[in-house]
Amino acid sequence: MDETVAEYIRRTVLKIPRHEIKTVLQKWGFLSEAQLQTVNFHQTKEKVSQEVVQLCEENLADIKQAAALDIIYNHTYPNKRMWSVYQMNKTGEETDFFDLTDFKKKIKRRLRSALKNVTISFREYEDNAIWIRVAWGTPYTRPNQYKTSYVVYHSQTPYVFISVSVFKSNLPLLCQALVVASSYHDIREMELRSHSLDSLKDIVFKRYSQNFQTYYPRPLQERNVAPEIVDARIVEENKREKERIQRLNQEAFGDGPQPKLEFAQYKLETMFKSDPKMDVLNKKEPFRCLVKFSSPHLLESLRSLAPAGIADAPLSPLLTCIPQKARNYFKIREKKGLFPGSFVSP
Repeated sequence: MDETVAEYIRRTVLKIPRHEIKTVLQKWGFLSEAQLQTVNFHQTKEKVSQEVVQLCEENLADIKQAAALDIIYNHTYPNKRMWSVYQMNKTGEETDFFDLTDFKKKIKRRLRSALKNVTISFREYEDNAIWIRVAWGTPYTRPNQYKTSYVVYHSQTPYVFISVSVFKSNLPLLCQALVVASSYHDIREMELRSHSLDSLKDIVFKRYSQNFQTYYPRPLQERNVAPEIVDARIVEENKREKERIQRLNQEAFGDGPQPKLEFAQYKLETMFKSDPKMDVLNKKEPFRCLVKFSSPHLLESLRSLAPAGIADAPLSPLLTCIPQKARNYFKIREKKGLFPGSFVSP
């Protein structure tokens, strides 16, 4: 077995939590159950990794097996990577029969025609997800197995989830290969990023329930309150205000937990309104700006603003509708003629 392959397998095993090493190796399937029984999984991870490498040497493991183990690790722990959402687009409504074998061939042919030294591995999962691992090299160097790109593509959908390595210069080549292999015409980044791959899937596949704001503020009505019952009324009004905020939050965000979104941005375009006599604006051009949001848990952070007293309830639809804007951004972009990867306020 090649020394680089042995070292890569060793490092991959070291990344796995010790109590889950055996489970991951069983999913890998390269080592037999009898071989796994000889490994003492209660010793240090370093010794466990050395024993695993020794068994892999007996089985003559190569880079394909090492890459397969890495895919299983990343599928088991997808939150270790940062994921971005891309959406592919077709010019018409035509539907094509998806052939997995043909898809793999086109990916390999496209990447290897542009870059000779590249390692491409695939693994299919039960939810129609195809995991693609790409290790990039150069015309003069071997593929770097420690700086890989990952693609998760669900067949029969236009959505692709990509986690890139430091070699971002290869991203256009990877996107081009995906478009050709899946018979689409173009691909655009949706400007949604998160470590939580499942949350990104929940957003684009509409697998979570989010209510939308139907509340319209009403003007406050003056009331004459007797001085002797002011204190009791304050307590009661505070209680009603908390209930009101809770109700409006539920209308805007729903009852369940929010998808873990860490980054979102959209383009804001609006017109200033001022007294014509003041002549503030000489030109009738819209005000444009790029609004960016980032947080370890963006949607839950937004939901906590009103209960914490940081913002008034209900929150602006510009904040509560971020997931919906993400799903609809292609329609908005085409209607407004804006640049790709943007959200536009209504």
